[in-house]
Amino acid sequence: MSSVHLEDIMIAHQRIKDVVTHTPLQLDQVLSERYNCNVYLKREDLQVVRSFKIRGAFYQISSLSHDELSKGVVCASAGNHAQGVAYSCQALKIKGTIFMPTTTPRQKVDQVNFFGKEYVDVVLVGDTFDDSYNEAMVYCEEHDMSFIHPFNQEKIIAGQGTVGMEILNDTECPIDYIFSSIGGGGLISGVSTYIKSVSPSTKMIGCEPLGAASMKESLKQGQVVELEHIDKFVDGAAVKRVGDLAFEICKETLDDIILVPEGKICTTILELYNQNAIVAEPAGAMPIAALDFYREQIKGKTVVCVVSGGNNDIGRMEEMRERSLIYEGLQHYFMIQFPQRAGALREFIQEVLGPEDDITRFEYTKKNNRSNGPVLIGIELAYNKDYGRLIDRLKEKNFDYQEINKDENLFHLLI
Repeated sequence: MSSVHLEDIMIAHQRIKDVVTHTPLQLDQVLSERYNCNVYLKREDLQVVRSFKIRGAFYQISSLSHDELSKGVVCASAGNHAQGVAYSCQALKIKGTIFMPTTTPRQKVDQVNFFGKEYVDVVLVGDTFDDSYNEAMVYCEEHDMSFIHPFNQEKIIAGQGTVGMEILNDTECPIDYIFSSIGGGGLISGVSTYIKSVSPSTKMIGCEPLGAASMKESLKQGQVVELEHIDKFVDGAAVKRVGDLAFEICKETLDDIILVPEGKICTTILELYNQNAIVAEPAGAMPIAALDFYREQIKGKTVVCVVSGGNNDIGRMEEMRERSLIYEGLQHYFMIQFPQRAGALREFIQEVLGPEDDITRFEYTKKNNRSNGPVLIGIELAYNKDYGRLIDRLKEKNFDYQEINKDENLFHLLI
């Protein structure tokens, strides 16, 4: 039995409605035409702290007793949850201590201080979230303060569930599918609790990064499991272990989980910006990226994608472009041993490269003898279908080459 119910979410809505932004549910023409259906975006990227996290944080904190509030609250976060807690502390005029890893970008730390004003102290400690979490728990016990978990508390989940309540309140037509990202599971479990209570025919589709599929693996094994290694790129959803409460809810309410490649998410981030002028963070773009994997099922249907946040670091855009190009089959890296003859480089440029191929990287890896050393070459194609012809020309001209894209260890070492 779920520990969070429809009534809990309705109570949460009443508690937070004067503080939290009722974000728009927008019909997206570009996506609707692409997938031949009606695609609505729930724009939590337009939330007061640019993510849904304020909902659960404010409800959890505002539900504390007067005595608990007077002692203050503690949280650990590297991003959106910290901003939600900070905003809540400032709104409620209570003390908050927020632990963040020392590796947190300065921009995120500044945002936490901005939202929390004089009510919040930021403590930078440890290299990872787990380090700062452990320090936060010790501090919490020493000072007898209340810990505000990012996703594994009932009122956190109920607060996030108000996203689902707003979705159903803002549309008159039945919703066939809702796609929502999964990190620790607070958002999807809250939304699915409300949706399945009010509109049981609506299918709830969870979306996880391919490199951090903790909920998928937990459901597969029938218990919460902790992944040993994860790809941290989708920082808002890269969680080794989902919440126990969320797991129990998702067992009963999710219809499917789609694993979305990180490169596909990058492509979607760039498309959202270029075609829709929407700035989405990786976890926020993930449900839209997942539509490609449900293209046939959603045809002619009404679909909602929860854009969970828009706190994207512009400094990562070049990395996102690179990941997108690699995923789309347009960016390729080779280690090429040029033949020891005059004009080999000219021959490569004139007879191996296609007319629309572009060299994006050229680096001798043997510094002491550049006349015949191996060269690291990055090539960007105009169309992924050109790849086969490029390989054919490399073989035809007898160039000794190694494809770095296909060697994960070598790729991470050199690229």
